[in-house]
Amino acid sequence: MTFLDEMKTAVTPRAALLVIGTLVLQLLFIASYVGALHNPRPKDVPFGVVAPAQAGPRLVGELKGLPGGPLDPRTVADAADARQKILNRDLDGALIVRPGGSKDTLLVASGGGTVLSSSLDRIITGVEKTQRRSVRTVDVAPASAQDFDGLSAFYLVVGWCVGGYLCASILAISAGSRAANGRRAALRLITMALYSVLGGLGGAVIVGPVLGALPGSVLALWGLGALVVFGVGAITLALQALTGIVGIGLAVLLVVVAGNPSAGGAFPLPMLPPFWHAIGPWLPPGAGTWTARSITYFRGNSVTGPLLVLSGWAVVGTVITLSMSTLRRRPAVAPEPRETPRAPRA
Repeated sequence: MTFLDEMKTAVTPRAALLVIGTLVLQLLFIASYVGALHNPRPKDVPFGVVAPAQAGPRLVGELKGLPGGPLDPRTVADAADARQKILNRDLDGALIVRPGGSKDTLLVASGGGTVLSSSLDRIITGVEKTQRRSVRTVDVAPASAQDFDGLSAFYLVVGWCVGGYLCASILAISAGSRAANGRRAALRLITMALYSVLGGLGGAVIVGPVLGALPGSVLALWGLGALVVFGVGAITLALQALTGIVGIGLAVLLVVVAGNPSAGGAFPLPMLPPFWHAIGPWLPPGAGTWTARSITYFRGNSVTGPLLVLSGWAVVGTVITLSMSTLRRRPAVAPEPRETPRAPRA
């Protein structure tokens, strides 16, 4: 047997295609993570300005004209309104100008990302120095002392996502990528749902009562976790039903390669490049991270949109999984051979 024959036997054409696909996935992983996170800079950060009527527009124009456009400033009626808008996650920070004084107040929310709040502090301190003023920073939604850099919510959601696509992959690998019929597809989804309930509860208990990393409601985080795990699991089952084993790679591409660096975990969304900033809120890791932080630090505000996104992934995955099982072709039944009548003997 020649070397080429040995090669064909050792690495089948199907295996070669899968290896090439893995290489592509690896390179996309590197490009996505490094592209999103290698040079984070704030861009168009929603920012409020509370200032006297005669000074407000001038200050807004000055902040809007900063090099690189880090802020998207707008006037706010008063300090209480600015604080509420930050808690509602409509703003990421606000500057309260003190009339008749030289020391102003900067409101930030490190619970939404300590890197972003530190960047706002640096930017505003520099602006105030040019005006020969000083600034006092007040954190209206501080991250927990046990939540270093505000990353615990992100890691929690990543764990839920990993559990979702691993469970779905195991279900498909063990009994075929596409369920043989609708009943079996439903049983896979029910199994996925039970796993999601347990996975969501386990994650919420670990980051809450066990480690004390996140101070939010355990029940709320449990519900979020179940939705994240099921949404990722359902869409993984759907991708496998559509494409076979390739669906596992597509799920990794969607959740890990595209979803994790755009989730706003290590760096909040206003600090990501435009592409990742645009896709992040529409993928499970981004929607889950935003919701987990809102539950933990922002009184559960601004979660409707992300929850609808997660629910959408769950519904789409469920519908495709069930639909593909009904389209499974049944093996053709060979017709029974007919007896040929024998000719009468002479």
